[in-house]
Amino acid sequence: MASKLEQLRQMTTVVADTGDIEAVRKLKPTDCTTNPTIVLKALGTPMFEDAFAEALNWGASQNGASDAVTHAVADRLAVSVGVALAELVPGRVSTEVDADLSFDVEGSLKRARAIIADYEARGVSRDKILIKLASTWEGIRAAEQLQKEGIDCNLTLIFSKAQAIACADAGVFLISPFVGRIMDWYAKSTGKTFGPEEDPGVHSVREIYNYYKANGIKTVVMGASFRNAGEIEALAGCDRLTISPALLQELDAAQGALERKLSPDTVGKVERIEMSEKHFRWMMNEDAMATEKLAEGIRSFAKDLDALRAQVKKRIEGGGSRAAA
Repeated sequence: MASKLEQLRQMTTVVADTGDIEAVRKLKPTDCTTNPTIVLKALGTPMFEDAFAEALNWGASQNGASDAVTHAVADRLAVSVGVALAELVPGRVSTEVDADLSFDVEGSLKRARAIIADYEARGVSRDKILIKLASTWEGIRAAEQLQKEGIDCNLTLIFSKAQAIACADAGVFLISPFVGRIMDWYAKSTGKTFGPEEDPGVHSVREIYNYYKANGIKTVVMGASFRNAGEIEALAGCDRLTISPALLQELDAAQGALERKLSPDTVGKVERIEMSEKHFRWMMNEDAMATEKLAEGIRSFAKDLDALRAQVKKRIEGGGSRAAA
């Protein structure tokens, strides 16, 4: 019998949640998704030392204040990781807009366009890239405009149906509802241990999936942030699932039949809701978990972005040597 990973591939597009080049080569996902945490880890490996040196040399030729150059080099490095991944996967690579722009529509648009321009300058077409934005009201508005410009977006840090509905109304290409982080919140607040079928994160993705399919919404649902293989199996059949290398390897080694849990053919009727800004903000306000986890996620990504910029600044000031990192 085929492994559970191979069975999963028959019903779901498998995405690697990593910047680990060797893991991508071995596990052969269709797509890759990155965030500042993943980029920071990737750039700490010998494999990306040449990319680091190239970015530092490029930065030395740039004009502007020290912090502006540091930020530009960090931006270039994020794309360098994406370019390496794009060479390995047949599908898309997600690259994230700076977390500190999560409440800035114009800033997000400017950064997203710069990311696409950098990829295209290096021979990677925009149809290989997804621009990743936090699912704030402002992030969703930026994505709506980018989609009109032919730039497909991945709206991340989805914790509520309100966010998913707003993304659908904006016509975004893909959303990433977070499973494990939702479960974490409920486990901490209730003291309970959840199995896959009781997992609040699993229930959230299933609800969003059913809402989309029942209303003919084309936005792709990509479950993310898994704590165990059971959560993944409970979402078998979801459009896409982005999975860490450790869990991909676990599924690759696992035997037994994998039951399809989600299918567009089995959804019931769900009334479509039009999401205004007022309604969105009120629904988020009423959902303590979604509000807290969205804010926490933005802070976490911003912290890792700051760490990346600090590492770049240290390398610049040290003349580019790894010893200075």
